[in-house]
Amino acid sequence: MINRVVLVGRLTKDPELKYTPNGIAVATFTLAVNRQFSNQQGEREADFLNIVVWRKAAENVANFLKKGNLAGVDGRIQVRTYEQDGKRQYFTEIVADSVQFLEPKGSSGGGGRSNDFYGAPPMEPQGNPYGSGNQNQRQNQNQNQNQNRGFNPDNDPFAGNGQIDISDDDLPF
Repeated sequence: MINRVVLVGRLTKDPELKYTPNGIAVATFTLAVNRQFSNQQGEREADFLNIVVWRKAAENVANFLKKGNLAGVDGRIQVRTYEQDGKRQYFTEIVADSVQFLEPKGSSGGGGRSNDFYGAPPMEPQGNPYGSGNQNQRQNQNQNQNQNRGFNPDNDPFAGNGQIDISDDDLPF
């Protein structure tokens, strides 16, 4: 049997972090996921899905995701049942195996990070996905890598209008 869900959407409110009596972290949040089609009035509708994430990933979600952030969720559907007023109630939620922060910190959509957290600690407080080091060191490394590959920005065939002349004989199809 297969029970797999992959979602991309925006948080409708800040995640809520709690701990079980055994000290295990659990975070819950609601993800608004746009539907791929419009309704009769031409408006796009969204589904609001309850997400549950556990352990270190839950702590990371609570620390780094806020209302409005774009996030990706990979997980499974779970249905819980309980009795209320003599009636059986069903509650459907997504149990996340991983949550991906799809926006860099400080972007217009919110303060998430563009790293994939499977319970791993953050790389740097500034959200730098390239590790430690200052900007000049990274620029020098990139220039050295480009020189080693024979790349010269002065001979860039896509500079200017972004078009190059290719004869039909040069095309592979």
